Amino acid sequence: MSSKTYSSVWEAIEANPADAENMKLRSKLMMALDQHIRAKGWTQSEAASQLGVTQPRISDLLRGKINLFALDTLVNMLVAAGLQIEIRITEAA
Repeated sequence: MSSKTYSSVWEAIEANPADAENMKLRSKLMMALDQHIRAKGWTQSEAASQLGVTQPRISDLLRGKINLFALDTLVNMLVAAGLQIEIRITEAA
């Protein structure tokens, strides 16, 4: 039996490298939002109001339901939270 090493869980789960990269980005944005909401001490209702979404969307976010969030939605929520996103692009290994 051979074993294969992956650089991230998303590469192990997603067969397509582009899909894996998309999942990695969404995951990072969702974690940043989760940390921000917790640092502010917002309830789900307060977070929803601040981020311009519904309380059930915040619940989905905090429960890590990554497949329910597109990158553009997460970017909009981060901007509404007053956060700035920086992108670094490098050559693939």
